[in-house]
Amino acid sequence: MIYLDHAATTPLRREVLEAMWPHFGPDFGNPSSHHEVGESARRALEQARADVAQQLGARASEITFTSGGTEADNAALKGIALAAPRGKHVVISSIEHPAVLESAEFLGRLGYEITVLDVDHDGMVHPEVLEAALRDETTLVSIQHANNEVGTIQQVETLSRLAAGRGAPFHTDAVQAAGWLDLDVDRLGVQAVSISGHKLGAPKGIGVLYVRRGTRFEPLIHGGGQESGRRSGTENVAAAVGMAAALRLAGDGGAGNDEVVVRRDAFIERVLAEVPSAELTGDRNHRLPGSASFVFPGTNGETILLELEARGIVCSSGSACAAGSDEPSHVLTAMGYDAAVAQTAVRFTFGRTTTSEELDAAATELVRAVAAVSALG
Repeated sequence: MIYLDHAATTPLRREVLEAMWPHFGPDFGNPSSHHEVGESARRALEQARADVAQQLGARASEITFTSGGTEADNAALKGIALAAPRGKHVVISSIEHPAVLESAEFLGRLGYEITVLDVDHDGMVHPEVLEAALRDETTLVSIQHANNEVGTIQQVETLSRLAAGRGAPFHTDAVQAAGWLDLDVDRLGVQAVSISGHKLGAPKGIGVLYVRRGTRFEPLIHGGGQESGRRSGTENVAAAVGMAAALRLAGDGGAGNDEVVVRRDAFIERVLAEVPSAELTGDRNHRLPGSASFVFPGTNGETILLELEARGIVCSSGSACAAGSDEPSHVLTAMGYDAAVAQTAVRFTFGRTTTSEELDAAATELVRAVAAVSALG
């Protein structure tokens, strides 16, 4: 099997499991307990928090551990919007993850006005589009760092500066960007960042929300006051330790991006050359190193996926976040693809350990799979 669905989830790294393992056994304490067993867990948790903060160029006090990217997105949008005194206007893009889209929809039901920004055919938010949408009463801007379906990387630094010019906090969903792109929060100029552990070699069920010091924030989960009151509930110490280890390891591997880009581009060029109907989706140059997504007009994306899986290639459709849905990808339709074409999408996402030989094999089987599906009429 060749696994090319890293944007959905990544394998748990051995180094991460080894870092976590003591906290499933001898170091099992509750970090809120005031005895040595609990204090040992507390020290591990706070070291993990400091390690995450270091990777983001942040303060440890600005890091909150969550159950994943979805909770972090929900907490960022609702927590900042509900606490903001300046107004009830939220700006998002049309290609955000459902966690952001549905959080904004929820705020709309509470009386917030939601502005949804258009993107171009490559999935890019143009600065002038955001600038035109900003108001003095804008409560929050949330635009993802990199798209989960097509891999397009947004100009977060430029967009956040525009928001700052109007005094609006800026949140970015960096779930797909983590491990690939620099997430230094001062360079990005953001007030909040969401990250998910299982996208970069940590286990499922752990995430991070960064909220800049001084940003007003209303917690979603109340109770015991853990995480400095921002998220009550006993912390998952083992997963937090794993999250920190994965983020640190991913940061150390950033120098390998160029090699991944070479392999990715060779894969893209071969698909485009050998499958006449193929069209690359997303920005050709400003895209994640491990992301290659296509539409194949005149076919069916789900049928291609089944053909590929039968041939030992595991990947996903462009609408993987809505698994089981018959609806076309909201990302692709926002980018201007009609519904029928959007439903022909196939996404290949891979990691630094994915080899050229694996991508060559995947390209060969993709050519055969598209031909087989096309022959079905």
